[in-house]
Amino acid sequence: MTKPPMLTAQQALDHLLSNAKAVGECETVTMQAALGRVLAENVNSLVDVPPLDNTSMDGYAVRSADTQIPGSILKIAQRIPAGSMGTQLEPGTAARIFTGAPVPPGADAVVMQEDCAIPEGSTDQVQVNIAPTSGQWIRRRGEDLTAGKTALNAGTFLRPQELGVAASAGLTHLNVKRKVRVAAFFTGDELSLPGEPLKPGGIYNSNRDTLLACITSLGCDATDFGIVPDSLEATKETLRKASKDHDLIITSGGVSVGEEDHIKPAVTAEGRLDLWQIGIKPGKPLAFGAVRKSDDQNSNAVPAETWFIGLPGNPVSSFVTFLLFVRPFILKLQGRDAGMPQSYPMRADFDWLKGDRRNEFLRVKINAQGGLDLFPNQSSGVLTSASWGDGLVDCPPGATFNTGDMVKYIPFSALLS
Repeated sequence: MTKPPMLTAQQALDHLLSNAKAVGECETVTMQAALGRVLAENVNSLVDVPPLDNTSMDGYAVRSADTQIPGSILKIAQRIPAGSMGTQLEPGTAARIFTGAPVPPGADAVVMQEDCAIPEGSTDQVQVNIAPTSGQWIRRRGEDLTAGKTALNAGTFLRPQELGVAASAGLTHLNVKRKVRVAAFFTGDELSLPGEPLKPGGIYNSNRDTLLACITSLGCDATDFGIVPDSLEATKETLRKASKDHDLIITSGGVSVGEEDHIKPAVTAEGRLDLWQIGIKPGKPLAFGAVRKSDDQNSNAVPAETWFIGLPGNPVSSFVTFLLFVRPFILKLQGRDAGMPQSYPMRADFDWLKGDRRNEFLRVKINAQGGLDLFPNQSSGVLTSASWGDGLVDCPPGATFNTGDMVKYIPFSALLS
């Protein structure tokens, strides 16, 4: 029997995203609780920002018509600290003004104090040593935000800077999507948790901490169902439990076709499953489907489902497939923009002379010369390559390149936010 062709990364991602729909439930939270959440609706500014024309420098507010000749001397008629209002600036006068203070009526420029001097023996005059242009060092009313206009769009992931924008707009609370709830469990009788004695032939479970951290870093609620024994019944029971209160179930390991790989029959029994071979390296097998939720109240209703994504067990394969496929799926569940990550052209400071039939993702690091160095061991079991690296080179199927060639670089910073 001829094997079906492997999917490309883009084909697999397109299928995943065509199924994902944003969670509908929303809640209103305080600004202090909004970090890492996703806006459910557009946010309009309650005020103009800034509310008045103000100075961006310490210095002197002047009429540019009075200072067309460098060295002009003006009378200091008023002093305006931040939080105070000045009075009409009369011709031939200047106002001592401090950063953030409103520009007084009549003034059309600010000269920073470094370009001014106090004439010897004077206490109420200033010498303006440059000829300012109209509007110099003045921040105009509403130049950042205008009252009633959109300050932040629905679907925005709220970082510290977005919270600052919302605060400047006068907001105290924000309407956000509820957190996406993700369950995770891990298969393999060879696995032990750090701190436990290693079993004969066993290894410590690195995928648990890696994937739970990835889930949490995206602003999700993560539930750890631990290591599940390599049995069909144990896998089915865990799927049933995980489906109850979660939007997505993620597993690591058990998605191949060996006798001890129980994910496929378990998910098929509890829901539906597609098992794909994806043309990428690391990370070839990927499972996608859904697990039925039990419906105790109405047996005639069609049960709702919890999405399921099964990742390979090798640690780098698990990490990379999470970044490329699970992350965009979660982003779409959150109501955020999703798709293949942005790549940037960068110089390879290494040779890659043997192309693979699969789309390879190479672990690399930016060096002091602004090029990319390759981690010497690209095995899917060497997780230190991901810790050492700054990102991935997206190497198309069959592609080779030489030192000095430009390649497609994807930084981990873009893949973990």
